[in-house]
Amino acid sequence: MSMQSINPATGQIMQSFSTWQADQISIALDQVEPAQAGWAALGYEQRAQFFRQLAQVFRQNSESYAHLITEEMGKLLKEARAEIEKCAIGCEHYADHAALYLRDEVIASDASRSVVVYQPLGIVLCIMPWNFPFWQLIRAAAPAMMAGNAVVLKHASNVPQCALALEVAFQQAGFPANTFRTFMISAAQAESMIADRRIAAVTLTGSCAAGRKVAAMAGQHLKKCVLELGGSDPFIVLDDVDIESTAQQALVARLQNMGQSCIAAKRFILQETIADVFVEQLQTLISQLRSGDPKDTGTTIAPMARMDLRSELQAQVERSQALGAQLVTGGFPIGEQGAYYAPAILDHVQPGMPAFDEELFGPVAAIVRVKNAEEAVQLANRTQFGLGGSVWTRDPARGEALARQIHAGCTFVNGIVKSDPRLPFGGIKESGYGRELSYHGAREFVNIKTVWVR
Repeated sequence: MSMQSINPATGQIMQSFSTWQADQISIALDQVEPAQAGWAALGYEQRAQFFRQLAQVFRQNSESYAHLITEEMGKLLKEARAEIEKCAIGCEHYADHAALYLRDEVIASDASRSVVVYQPLGIVLCIMPWNFPFWQLIRAAAPAMMAGNAVVLKHASNVPQCALALEVAFQQAGFPANTFRTFMISAAQAESMIADRRIAAVTLTGSCAAGRKVAAMAGQHLKKCVLELGGSDPFIVLDDVDIESTAQQALVARLQNMGQSCIAAKRFILQETIADVFVEQLQTLISQLRSGDPKDTGTTIAPMARMDLRSELQAQVERSQALGAQLVTGGFPIGEQGAYYAPAILDHVQPGMPAFDEELFGPVAAIVRVKNAEEAVQLANRTQFGLGGSVWTRDPARGEALARQIHAGCTFVNGIVKSDPRLPFGGIKESGYGRELSYHGAREFVNIKTVWVR
């Protein structure tokens, strides 16, 4: 079995890689296990030095990494550069804060001294997606490794070059050998690895279907897991907003990474009094976009990551139209080569349509019209997902009150949903469970142990 690195802008196969055999997996785990013990024996400041060096490696190689991301999954080059910088910031955040996040906690009890300590679990398997091929790994690995765990990476099959580049980056930063390893394995092999005694825990970012499989296997073997799955984030617009500026933010929120983000705005829930003008403004902004080489600074429409993903999105659009949604603009493949897709607006979307009920993982904005804020919240929560969401209004206090009613792991008021190392990130319902980032993420893969002394 092999993994292919295909440029989504051209369809060209850049490289092919063979997946590992069972004996290669076992040998590698035999190497990682003692490395983890040595890594755990280091102090926080010692581990922090390696992550500060990794941040330097990211910045020193930013251009080559960004070009690799763009070539392998199609992201606009400027977005790829921003992703690498975010990796550096994430490394520095945990280098600076892990000792605080994981410090011993002395608690009064009937003991002479009772203290809660945070100790590493062992080897954490990270099963990562292709849409942010560097950042997704760093935001999981940095807190896990600063806590003293080793990490093995199973990356998405369409970004094998990024997966190998990450391993080299850790090596260049001077990390002790085998504390971080990239495993060139299939999804089925990753699932079976969860049963291995040497794997202590697993974290997955991916689809709901993949999450169910990983959760079932982790549960069967009583191993901790964190799941960050799909999303259908609501973008609620009240009738007191500045429509022009809010529509500009809506465009960014929907088209970041060509809409291939779990926290991209997907359902635009508009008060009907401003809906016509808002949709018209959004259509005008989309008409000004230009497809082309994602490395070109003038390109604003990049390809989707794979042809099959484009086909799935097109099918969702067509099924929604058949159920009454109105296609305002876009919604068709662009060009003769590559996975380009014309950014689309689907208006008059309602529950029961794929554009409302399913995750649209691509550049399609679903417009939902409501009478008032109460109905907006009701429809925002009428989803199996619960990752993020946003509320847009001139009244921040009202916005916060509504944000607290949204069933999601995070809700932003007058801001685009994003991940931030200082804040916890994760979802509820079918968007998964557990948290990444902040001190919450640092404490996911540790033994929270009580030490009681008389």
